[in-house]
Amino acid sequence: MDLPRPDAAPAWPHAVLFDLLTALLDSWTVWNAAAGGEAEGRAWRAEYLRRTYGCGAYVGYEQLVREAAQHVGLPPSAADALEAHWDSLPPWDGARELLQALRPHCRLAVVTNCSERLGRRAAALLGIDWDIVVTSEAAGYYKPDPRPYQFALDRLGVQARDAAFVAGSGYDLFGTSAVGLRTYWHNRVGLALPAGAPLPEAEHRTLGPALPWLQSFHATGR
Repeated sequence: MDLPRPDAAPAWPHAVLFDLLTALLDSWTVWNAAAGGEAEGRAWRAEYLRRTYGCGAYVGYEQLVREAAQHVGLPPSAADALEAHWDSLPPWDGARELLQALRPHCRLAVVTNCSERLGRRAAALLGIDWDIVVTSEAAGYYKPDPRPYQFALDRLGVQARDAAFVAGSGYDLFGTSAVGLRTYWHNRVGLALPAGAPLPEAEHRTLGPALPWLQSFHATGR
């Protein structure tokens, strides 16, 4: 990746869109605690993701979470515990710093697989004045269907070629590719690229390299 020269003018995108629950917030820790252990939490999360990625049109987020818990043998109290600790979802290291650095230069948006109620509560944990928060409930579809991403772009009034997406899941790459969004994959927990998914333009285990990548957006655009 070619970084901008120190004397080069920044070439920011007009807008940066973010996955919320894996790219900016450490939802893994809270899911695991609600499930009673990492193995249980991973199994629950995998079943929930299978259901969201498979259903397309929006079905109640809280309903899918509960159904997934039941499917992997967890008691109803697991879903209750997840919601009870929802407002303690911790930001990943560097998340707030990245958002604050971008705020003067770019419009900022969330595109998240969540209900309106819980999605907006989670977005507020970053302490940023978002331009828009798009949930699957508002868009009517779950990612990686292209419609939530396009819905966000339309609300921002920004073309895909002038925007970037910061993903937390490799499945986002199906949807961002479909609408033409250049994508940085914050692959914090080292997930494998899903079968058949397009490659991200950049992939790192931390958010630190996202800032120079975004600063050189138009200078290095394809």
